[in-house]
Amino acid sequence: MGLNTQKAEFIRSAAGPRDFPRDPLPQVAFAGRSNVGKSSVINRLLNRKNFARVGAAPGKTVHINYFRIDEKLYLVDLPGYGYARVSQAEKARWAGLIQSWFDDRSLMSLGVLIVDARHRPTADDKVMCDYFKSTLRPFAVVANKLDKLKKSEIEPNLALIRETLELSDDVKVIPFSAEKGDGREELLGLILDHLEGTV
Repeated sequence: MGLNTQKAEFIRSAAGPRDFPRDPLPQVAFAGRSNVGKSSVINRLLNRKNFARVGAAPGKTVHINYFRIDEKLYLVDLPGYGYARVSQAEKARWAGLIQSWFDDRSLMSLGVLIVDARHRPTADDKVMCDYFKSTLRPFAVVANKLDKLKKSEIEPNLALIRETLELSDDVKVIPFSAEKGDGREELLGLILDHLEGTV
């Protein structure tokens, strides 16, 4: 089964559970820290330049954005986390929204956690990873900013990510560069494989 990534449309921003689409289309959720390049990863995956907006101010999005791709799946853009200059009230609202989304086990079909390939995952990354684990649904970790690493650093950094997030062997860690396109085919292939399994 193919996926026409050019056929992508913004559906809605969800502020709470009543806004979550509940039709039969699979939902592929993307999560990551506010400055990890999540929008850039989504744009690269879809081969669209400015599809998911690349925000000038991290931490501003406190909604869950839904995009429908080729009438076959939803790409679910979860709000970025870990931005220090956000008020406690905003953090609480973010936590409540995320909790309500993950609490509904019918929603997520596949998860994608985006981390920075250059650094050990943060405490916030670990919390988000635990959310994904709690669903008992498949998920993968995308290690973005691969182009900023020397070749000799790649394997040790990927191993550190796997170890820090305590990932089981069946969870893929995909080295990715939103800048150069490395990892796009592997991530797209993972989504397509999952899509075929759900049809």
